[in-house]
Amino acid sequence: MKRIKILNKGKAKRTARVRARIRGTAERPRLSIFRSNSSIYAQLINDETGTTVASVNLKEAKADAKEGMSKGVAKAYSLGQVIAEKAKKAGFSAAVFDRGAYAYHGRVRAFADGARAGGLKF
Repeated sequence: MKRIKILNKGKAKRTARVRARIRGTAERPRLSIFRSNSSIYAQLINDETGTTVASVNLKEAKADAKEGMSKGVAKAYSLGQVIAEKAKKAGFSAAVFDRGAYAYHGRVRAFADGARAGGLKF
């Protein structure tokens, strides 16, 4: 039990360090990502009003196996494209990427690349 608390404290510190430099506005909302072992969730958040503009989860991904990508990475890439479409419908063309405590690698990077390919600018 004690080890879990220590690990969660480290994750909280990494998240706070990243979010200290990132702020979502009405023109450029914060694109926050949460990655679990089995799924990925993302939200566009306006920090000025504290509202969620758009959100997606892995069930909305159009997963096609892409060459050179694993299944999870391909799903994350397509999920990034879905959030970019939702952002365009909501009237946003740019966002601030918030990776949270996760390294910019694997599924997190594929999600960001998919969002960029969908037309969202970071």
